[in-house]
Amino acid sequence: MKAAYLVAKRVFEIRDIPTPRIEKDGDVLVKLQASGVCGSDIHNYVEGRTGSLEVKFPMIPGHECSAVVEKVGKGVTKVKPGDRVAIEPAVSCGKCEECLTGRHNLCRKVRFLSVPGELEGALKEYMVIPETNVIPLPDDVTFEDAVVLEPLSICAYGVKLSAIKPGDSIAVLGSGPIGLLTLEVANTCGAAVSFATDIVKERVEMASRLGATYAFNPRETDVVRQILDATHGRGVDLAFECAGEQDTVTEGLKVLRPGGTLVLLGIPGGKTEYAFNTDIMRRKELTAVYVRRQAHYIERVLHLVRAGRIDVRTLVTHRFPLDRTNDAYELVATYRDGVVKAVINF
Repeated sequence: MKAAYLVAKRVFEIRDIPTPRIEKDGDVLVKLQASGVCGSDIHNYVEGRTGSLEVKFPMIPGHECSAVVEKVGKGVTKVKPGDRVAIEPAVSCGKCEECLTGRHNLCRKVRFLSVPGELEGALKEYMVIPETNVIPLPDDVTFEDAVVLEPLSICAYGVKLSAIKPGDSIAVLGSGPIGLLTLEVANTCGAAVSFATDIVKERVEMASRLGATYAFNPRETDVVRQILDATHGRGVDLAFECAGEQDTVTEGLKVLRPGGTLVLLGIPGGKTEYAFNTDIMRRKELTAVYVRRQAHYIERVLHLVRAGRIDVRTLVTHRFPLDRTNDAYELVATYRDGVVKAVINF
């Protein structure tokens, strides 16, 4: 089978490797159909690391994916050959305190697709995954729709942690895929006024199309002043930081009302620390919440997509075959051509 290996920063090679085989009764062999390019993939591609995790080249990236079941282990009952599935990329132990209390996203022994030292990624034609990590897809959900379910589940989980209430005002700082999906989920949960920002013109325009009341480009306007003016100096109830940048963290603190909540969804690449203005946080008595992936939310957001409550198809702006993986990653890394979500189709 063919697989896309990241062999150095910004360099992919397509290699022929053996097709994996089922070795455990509870495992499933799947044939990959689509894989999305995630922001964490881009950190590995450009910087050779995400946070404190350094890439050991060569590696196979990719964790947002969908597939068709090829074979199943003799203990598998959830799916059968030919079934269309989405993939949960986090293989948790199911036995630690966190798993047993329903927070498998915090599993102490988690193995995640495309994370150095854990599991190979999904940019390959076949993969073996536990039965617990496949989610059957109905016929009205495409393979590309299913790719977006994983990032959407993170956004839905983040909105849940924000404790949003109907009528709340929100700011989404960074309108890439995570920001745009967060905007959609928050609006579905009753946000009355929503602000969105991004440095890419096409993403600002897409935020408006997907329901932002106001959308700004911080390179063209003072977004803090714009948000404060639009709220008559009050600020917003919730600020979702979705860019993984110091500037958007600082903007979030400034645009929040007293008693507001900053929700951190962005992944900061090679950085492992932010600077928080403690004077602003103390005087406003702000709450900061960090989001770690998601906890059993893929099935939930699947229902939202099927009901037409969340638009995932608009986000997929570019498509590439496996042998053009390098082109796909370079496009996303350089924000060219109005890219929002790029997908590798097999």
